[in-house]
Amino acid sequence: MRLVLLGAPGAGKGTQAALLKERDKCAHISTGDIFRQNLKDQTPLGMEAKQYMDKGALVPDEVVMKMVSSRLSEPDVAGGFLLDGFPRTVPQAEFLEKFLKEQGKALDAVLLFAIDDEVLVRRLSNRRTCRSCGGIFNLLAMEKPSAVCPSCGGELFQRDDDHEAVIRNRLKVFHEQTEPLVSWYKDRGLLREVDASDAPEAIYGRVKAALNGAS
Repeated sequence: MRLVLLGAPGAGKGTQAALLKERDKCAHISTGDIFRQNLKDQTPLGMEAKQYMDKGALVPDEVVMKMVSSRLSEPDVAGGFLLDGFPRTVPQAEFLEKFLKEQGKALDAVLLFAIDDEVLVRRLSNRRTCRSCGGIFNLLAMEKPSAVCPSCGGELFQRDDDHEAVIRNRLKVFHEQTEPLVSWYKDRGLLREVDASDAPEAIYGRVKAALNGAS
């Protein structure tokens, strides 16, 4: 199975990717992980990306594409993949289509995790991270919300990118980038929209139904 996962920050792509990875025994490829690994290993591509990141500029499509194509060429991807965070733009989608075609492959489907912005703002602004163990929790899901980690007793804090103003800006950028991409994949008959507003188990049921028939 070769899938692209589209969805706003907090839509639950990572959770669903973990479930699909286990079901289909395929590689979960996150662009965030690719960037971190390239930076950690100080690869030429990682160092090139760092020059832009240090200036607060967007990493050019060409650099991102090289990183992703390198990852897609690794042995563990032969059995299929889940792409999370790529493509973000139509040019990146065109590159991916061409790259796969050259290998005699194609995407099976593109999953769009649809959820109302206000639900996402509420969900993400209530997210907390433990300073000690790194665990991530949501005050909305806690029986007795507190500033203490339920796992290790450490301090729970709110990350800068989980503040409401930052969340709304991230959502604005996501919609601006993704709307043309959604139309592009819809025109190719690949788009499957999934309601991502419920619990992970319910969403996973919808994912499986959406993929029914995709080879």
